[in-house]
Amino acid sequence: MAKMLICDDEAGLRSVLKRYATFEGHEVTEASNGMEAVNLCRSNTFDIIIMDIMMPELDGFSAVKEIRKFSDTPVLMLSARGEEFDKVLGFELGVDDYVVKPFSSKEVMMRVNAILRRTAKGSATSADDEGHIVYIKEGLKADMTAYKVYIDGELVDMAPKEYDLLFFLIRNRNIAIPRERIMAEVWGFDYYGDDRTLDTHMKLLRKSLGPYAHFIKTLRGLGYRFDG
Repeated sequence: MAKMLICDDEAGLRSVLKRYATFEGHEVTEASNGMEAVNLCRSNTFDIIIMDIMMPELDGFSAVKEIRKFSDTPVLMLSARGEEFDKVLGFELGVDDYVVKPFSSKEVMMRVNAILRRTAKGSATSADDEGHIVYIKEGLKADMTAYKVYIDGELVDMAPKEYDLLFFLIRNRNIAIPRERIMAEVWGFDYYGDDRTLDTHMKLLRKSLGPYAHFIKTLRGLGYRFDG
């Protein structure tokens, strides 16, 4: 059984998906807009999120972007549009799969179960007893909720941007990330400083990670990848 959040402004669609999900044994929470979904994700731990794109108050893309700041819960995106740009943007934000309306509830559930099987295998990120999102690999432990990092059991002191950079890399682990995207996501789209700032902070982060610095790979001419 999985804890599922279904976010769509159409109550009828939420009801149908909930009925199918409940039949398969999943526990379902509903949200009618992106803002509500973000708030629910801040106070609850879900195994998967079904997120519509076109919604009032906060659209699905913006909601996923906010959620990715503190959680790497798998997301299945729903859309009434099938443009390639939408799909690319969704995947760049960390969406796991994408379904275009109209679709059958059976297809959605098949995709949900496929994502749950895939993410359950070898996933190093989980929620602890306090609901904190924690990543563990070998002797590296990163509590992304409490902003604490441990190296071989020892708490290490890091600069604020080191935490932001490390957690961003962990949430996007095993993905080649261009320098421009890292700068935009970690420093913000309105940052106009020298991009050597990224290299400096990456050097500091690797020093802080000590024996686990090798998890961060430099991709010449592109950016970085966190192998996790």
